[in-house]
Amino acid sequence: MSNILGIVCEYNPFHNGHLYHLNESKKITSSDYSVAIISGNFTQRGEPSIVNKWLKTEMALKSGVDLVIELPVVYSISSAENFAHGAIKILDSLNIVDYLSFGSECGDISVLDDIVDVLIAEPKAYTTLLSHELSKGISFPKARENALMMYLGNIRRFANILSAPNNILGIEYLKALKKQNSMIRPIALKRKEANHNDNLFSPSSAFSSASAIRNICNSNDITQLQRVMPESSYDILEECLKKGNIVKSLSAFDKEILYMLRKMSTEEIAELPDVSEGLEYSLKKAATSCNSVVELLTLVDSKRYTKTRIQRILLYAILGITKKDIQLSQTISPYIRILGFNEKGKEMISEITRRNPKLNLVTSVKKFLDETSNKTLKYFMAKDIWATNVYTLGFEYDSKANLDYTQKLVIL
Repeated sequence: MSNILGIVCEYNPFHNGHLYHLNESKKITSSDYSVAIISGNFTQRGEPSIVNKWLKTEMALKSGVDLVIELPVVYSISSAENFAHGAIKILDSLNIVDYLSFGSECGDISVLDDIVDVLIAEPKAYTTLLSHELSKGISFPKARENALMMYLGNIRRFANILSAPNNILGIEYLKALKKQNSMIRPIALKRKEANHNDNLFSPSSAFSSASAIRNICNSNDITQLQRVMPESSYDILEECLKKGNIVKSLSAFDKEILYMLRKMSTEEIAELPDVSEGLEYSLKKAATSCNSVVELLTLVDSKRYTKTRIQRILLYAILGITKKDIQLSQTISPYIRILGFNEKGKEMISEITRRNPKLNLVTSVKKFLDETSNKTLKYFMAKDIWATNVYTLGFEYDSKANLDYTQKLVIL
């Protein structure tokens, strides 16, 4: 086979920036085949996907991706480090991927690599600086950024690198590739126009962030999105809006989240990933006195904890994911849950199977659960099934459960 491109993505939803990244990456790497590891119904920012994972798969396939594989929920809503760890582990296990391409705000892989070398080696001078910054009561991401800037001593070269979300993920991809001794070669593409977290929608540009697109979905008129999305992606999104089968924000699960936090003891909340330093008491107190996620986020607001981190904790609560689950996820080889493919993707699946006859390739959830003897993989698949069942509660209509059993593979 010719070169194969790997991409880790959320496609929430698929827009022109994603299309640009896909096509440019294929061109730069001379790749005729592409595989996307895609987060499912919940994302790394601690938010629901606006459309379900099968529709995101359809968007991706219709725009030129050849094979779509789901990133299990235990990774997809995890910290950037564990998100990248799981995705790279899956890509590497396929044993056919030549390149990993990711978008970044800086677009300079050498700058990101310099930071990665420090984070992997953790020299004493750096860890001392990090401890000092953390003692100021600021969030870990900010403390790490400050410590790295001081340690590397080149403000012009490294300024704002670690305050940009795609740079942070890119650094974690590079770390994961090195730690796993992967032969996959990374490339970084500079983001086109819109920033990842830019909530403002430009009335003239053909590019917009996924955040701005999701904001527009809260309005009655989404026709302006035709300019910033491939036609096929727009049509899918428009149809979902008509059917009431989208989830616009974490607020769709206000009652479920508050119910779980009120039900849980402080000791149980303390066992949720990312909860530390007494945060369980703040969460418990807030849950007993508010009526929505927005109120809760305001009450728990702290310079030590980012909004994204708290949102992830809320998802852990309703999805039943604990610190032990995250630790366990770091020790396993994840199953390969195929969501969809085209003709080229079918060729890739054949090649993957030929090279890795013992690989856990999942095309039917029921068959996988019936046949596998691996209790850990069964456990994590059950988490994915539960995540979908919770997700559909956010629909306005047709909130059906067990879609992981009934939804067919997306085949073009």
